[in-house]
Amino acid sequence: MSRRHLHVLALSLTVIGLGLFLYKVLVLGFPLTPYRISEVWNVEARITFIAQNEPLKVALFVPQDTRHFAIVNENFISQGYGITTASENGNRQAVWSIRKAKGQQTLYYRVAVRQVESKEPPRVSKPPAVERPKFEGPYLSAAQSLIAEIHARSADVDSMVKELIKRLNNPKPDDNIALLLGKEPSIAKKVEISKQILSHAGVPTRMVHGIHLQELQRDVPLIHWIEVYDKNRWHSYDPIKGVAGVPDGYLPWWKGAHPLAQLLGGEKLHISLSVSLNQEAAIIGAIERGYIKKPLLLEFSLFSLPIQAQAVYRILLLVPIGAFILVLLRNVVGITTFGTFMPVLIALAFRETKLLWGIVIFSLLVAIGLSMRFYLEQLKLLLVPRLASVLFVVVLLMAALSVFTHRLGLERGLSVALFPMVILTMTIERMTIVWEERGASAALQQGLGSLMVAALAYSVMNISYVEHMTFVFPELLLILLAGILLLGRYSGYRLLELRRFKAMIKGTP
Repeated sequence: MSRRHLHVLALSLTVIGLGLFLYKVLVLGFPLTPYRISEVWNVEARITFIAQNEPLKVALFVPQDTRHFAIVNENFISQGYGITTASENGNRQAVWSIRKAKGQQTLYYRVAVRQVESKEPPRVSKPPAVERPKFEGPYLSAAQSLIAEIHARSADVDSMVKELIKRLNNPKPDDNIALLLGKEPSIAKKVEISKQILSHAGVPTRMVHGIHLQELQRDVPLIHWIEVYDKNRWHSYDPIKGVAGVPDGYLPWWKGAHPLAQLLGGEKLHISLSVSLNQEAAIIGAIERGYIKKPLLLEFSLFSLPIQAQAVYRILLLVPIGAFILVLLRNVVGITTFGTFMPVLIALAFRETKLLWGIVIFSLLVAIGLSMRFYLEQLKLLLVPRLASVLFVVVLLMAALSVFTHRLGLERGLSVALFPMVILTMTIERMTIVWEERGASAALQQGLGSLMVAALAYSVMNISYVEHMTFVFPELLLILLAGILLLGRYSGYRLLELRRFKAMIKGTP
């Protein structure tokens, strides 16, 4: 294929990418910079289950207006289902129903909430009824003993609640608390026990469940806390720290001991919550204008995807950025690396481990894996069993490192599981071969080169502006593709080779 054809292809890709980019900026008004000051959050609940070909109902608790959050808009997405909403006992609940359904089913609930600051909630003149838990046997004795202790060490309801939470979170609990909590209690279990103890003491208490509104997150975990009725008002308490109130950004979802959703007429119910922040109001306006002017363009854009899929592509679209940096450093600068995509995948792992921790973990795994690989060489194994053995060693090392760092209180070490284990295995194998064929110096040089490329790719991919541009304007990647195609024909000197051929270049007439 001629060089002219390559130039025409690169120019075509550049024109298409630049044209779409300018259209979205100049006509539709898409912003060039990320804004992070919007207070509108999109929350999505994805409900999946298997219907059993009989009448079916799905009940889901849904959020409502609170002192700090207002419901802007909500949608119930399903096909062939009837939907009703009702409020009861301080909760809102949506119910999907259908006469007959079979097989895998997926329902969506989407809501937009805006952070507001309203006045203090009105006082509740009549105290709510207290439903006393049914403790029996040793559990009753433990609860009564604990209530007597916290009552003696407190002056009012507030200090009583804080004393109880402090005792429940003691790393070395006494026998009474150990009995009530059981083995390895979760936060939800501590909240439940707190409610039961306070209710048994005659203090009106209720469990509250919600989520933490973050910028963009899939599979958002539920956050649990307690509310205690005191002085004609409900007061919130953090079940871990024991402080009054909850931090900003916590959205209450429902109250009580019932689960988030209930299913009748089906099985294998699963709910996944996702959150995204409307980073810039300009994007929302641009999307609305796009649906009017060029609806086809927006219907097939990334913004038409569910929030979970958008979160995935915010990361995947950064991979071509890392690949472009890799091509520049290898073909133009002359840095040697192990493999083509290993540094890019390691750079993605660095986004979770952070750069310093990532380099330490990567170096440690490769060093230990390399020593094990040299040991396996003495066993004269065939290629495939040898690679499988190295993979086993890498996985076990990752697990051991996570456990060890967790015991030391270094939670960053838990993110070692994000490293691509197959890539690490191939890196160790490749490094061993280079070590044997070309010496330790060449192997270490390529290893350091791989780490350098991964660090630089991480530094660029971690810039919020780069992430914004790749997600909002993915057509710009066509321009990078054109650049890579042109670099594919580059056959000149690499920058690191100029010193090596310096004398020959000077002698050239």
